[in-house]
Order: sequence, then structure tokens, then C-alpha cells
Amino acid sequence: MRLKDLAVQFSNSLSSTYGKQEADAIFLLVIDQLLKYTRSDYLRNKEEVIPEHQLKELLDIESQLTTGRPLQYVLGETFFYGLPFKVNPAVLIPRPETEELVEWVLEQAMLTEISGGTMRIIDIGTGSGCIAVSLKKNLPHSKVTALDVSPEALATAASNATLNQVEVNFINADIRAFTTDQKFDVIVSNPPYITMEEQQSMHENVLSHEPHLALFVANERPLEFYEVIADFAWTNLSDFGYLFFEINENLGKETIEMLTIKSFINITLKKDMQGKDRMICCQKRII
Repeated sequence: MRLKDLAVQFSNSLSSTYGKQEADAIFLLVIDQLLKYTRSDYLRNKEEVIPEHQLKELLDIESQLTTGRPLQYVLGETFFYGLPFKVNPAVLIPRPETEELVEWVLEQAMLTEISGGTMRIIDIGTGSGCIAVSLKKNLPHSKVTALDVSPEALATAASNATLNQVEVNFINADIRAFTTDQKFDVIVSNPPYITMEEQQSMHENVLSHEPHLALFVANERPLEFYEVIADFAWTNLSDFGYLFFEINENLGKETIEMLTIKSFINITLKKDMQGKDRMICCQKRII
């Protein structure tokens, strides 16, 4: 089969699920991964016949994609904040809006790094480790801890720390039952925040393949993890330490009210690139 014929086959089989434009983009990502072909390489070489062993692998990828399995899981990796990350169904696929959260944390943390201090950071609900690993990579003198309730997720996060040649302290624990005497200058979390009611409007790709443990909370207590982490932060943040959250875009006001009641100060709500209320930063007030 010629490369251009495979492109047509991908487009025809995936368009009903993704739309033609995204299906074509997926094909280019796949051949970039497997053949190391850029878009320009494809245009130059689209008449070439694909070797049998590569064709078999490409057709297997196409078959998996037609089931709705996310491309990142099919390929087994993705990029986040310019770094490679292994992903699998035990962890959420890192999102671009979480990159914006990392950027915001770095903007604050860099000030301490420049002054010669050592940042103590904990990422709660680390999943693939994308936040923790990215922060450690960009703040090499910091001490980064990452916590998750899932042993499978932690195994993936640990492999991503090794992949990116950084040292992160991983802890297997449920934040709702976790205590420590350690103090942290930054606590960051992208906890579960999608209500079961909101689940109905989500794409089938996410519902069928990504871990529900990392996504959903009860309608009755949508801020459950935020409240627990805020309480943890009140005990374990250093004076004027920072607490960062990625949040449910529909619960910005409620999250601010919760943090205000818990006596946090300098609460800032920030929109993502799509104009959605997506992240919050606040500080611990010295009593």
C-alpha cells in the first residue's frame, strides 16, 4: 500500500468519529511517530510503498483508533510542557490548560529560585507526573514530592521522572487520609472536579478510556478534594506559601468562597487561553 492510500484509508475510517480535519491531523501524528515523517516528508514521499512490517503496525493503530481509544494511549506517549511523557489508561492524558497551570506556578516559584532559596513543592493527585516532573525539570534546585492514591499511576509517574532525568519523591496515599510534618512552599493540584451530572456531556473517548477515579466527583460535593487539600495546605504550607488549583470552570465563584472561608489571602482566579475560569492561586495568611 502506498502512503497516500493509507492516508485516505485513515481519513475514511476516522472521520465519522473525529471529523475529517482532525482525522487527517491524526494520520500525520501517527506517521511522525512511527516513520519519523513530518508533513513535508509525507508530501514528498506519499507515492512510496510502505514496508510490510510498518504497514501492519500502522493498520493496527488505525484499528485501535476506530474504537475511540485516544491517540495518546495508542501511541503510549505524549508531550507536555515540551517534555515527553508515557501515558496509559491508569493516568489522565495531560491537557494544554494544565500546561498553563505549570507556567503560572513557575512564574511565582522562579522568584525564590533566583534568590537562592530551595522550593519545596508537592503535587497532589499527580497522575502521569506531568506537573511534578515539569516543575522539577524547570526548577532543578527544588525538592518536589508527588502524591497519588493509585499505585498504577505512580508507577507511570516514576517512569516519566526517569525518562526526563529528574528526581521526584513519590508517595502512594489518599490525600483525605494523608498527614505529614513536612512544610511546602508550593502545593499544586489538579484534582477530580467533574460532577456526575457534567459527565453526560463529555466525549465518549474520555468516558470509555480515561480513569474515572481521576475525573469525577459526586454532584453533592463537587469541591470535596479542594476542601481537603485546602485544609492540608493550611497545616503544611510555609508562611505565605502558595496553593495552586486547576478548577472546574463552572465553580470558580464557589472555590473562591471556600478558600476565603478558610482564611486564605491574595486569591486570584485566572482564565485559560479559551477564556474559561480554569485555575486559582492563593496564599496562606500568617495567623
